[in-house]
Amino acid sequence: MKRFTAKWIPILLAAALLLTMCACGSNFAPSGSYMYNGTAADNAYEAEATAPQMSSAPQEPASPPSPGYSGTGKVQTDLYANLPENVKMIFTANLEMETTEFDLAVQQIAQTVAEMEGYFQERNMRNYGSYRAADFTVRVPAEQFQSFCSKMGEVCKVTRFNDSSEDVGEQYYDTEARLATQRTKLERLQELLSKAEEMEDIITLEGAISDTEYVIEQLTGTLRHYDSLVGYSTVYLNLSEVYKLSLDEEPAIGFGAKLMQALRTGTANFIDGLEELLLDIARDWAGWLIVVIVIIVIILLIRRGVRRRRARRDARYAAAQTSAQQPAAPAAPAASAEEKKD
Repeated sequence: MKRFTAKWIPILLAAALLLTMCACGSNFAPSGSYMYNGTAADNAYEAEATAPQMSSAPQEPASPPSPGYSGTGKVQTDLYANLPENVKMIFTANLEMETTEFDLAVQQIAQTVAEMEGYFQERNMRNYGSYRAADFTVRVPAEQFQSFCSKMGEVCKVTRFNDSSEDVGEQYYDTEARLATQRTKLERLQELLSKAEEMEDIITLEGAISDTEYVIEQLTGTLRHYDSLVGYSTVYLNLSEVYKLSLDEEPAIGFGAKLMQALRTGTANFIDGLEELLLDIARDWAGWLIVVIVIIVIILLIRRGVRRRRARRDARYAAAQTSAQQPAAPAAPAASAEEKKD
């Protein structure tokens, strides 16, 4: 049991150190990483929005229209279709996208926003090692909501898409009616103020007019806010740079098809993970070299200690064997009675 433990201690220590370095390497960000926050006025990509486009690959034929996103990454949304007249709807969409050409994708997004007369409400770019990511909050005219979402499916590979709508017609028209009432009230108060003669009445009417004007300002601001949300839809974009686009899996029918699909997915994930591991090792070769040296030194020290203990144990065993094999010294003869008397 002791020999088994001494033999496996170096291997267990080496495995523990390797696992620790793998976990640290996956969260490592080099000194060149950056984070960017900006608006439409100060983003450098917006200046390149009118630059000529570079076609990276031939476009696939359009898929039949359907809600959500299709296997080719083309986005279809039908929320804006067949709306009644004078309806007040707020449209919102969330898209998660991936691309192998990050700079070109950001440029095309900026150009699409400019072409559809929208604007960036917020932009945030991050750098994770050799890959980048970006979050955009885009406002586009409501009538361009469908077209913009569909265009994003052509610019990048859409991996997740959801859209929603909110009817604020009741709140909007209620606020509008309250505003009309307050304006009528203000006109009457002003008319009464023009006819008032007593100072007490004048002070009371001026206070009422001030309160009414404050309510009118609040209601006007609420209507402007609703007009902004209704007139310009909000689209949240999450763009990730990847080494290879994710696979489009066909629906599996039957156990055999599901098994083959699972095997293909597992193989692709294993290859991708192995590639990422090799890239991490290549990026952090100096750290890995130090780890290997430390592991080798630990193994040599452990082996040296084991050999010393084994040598001491063998020496004690040999000494015990030697002492056991030596013959015993003969006993002295007993003295006779006469010799005892003498």
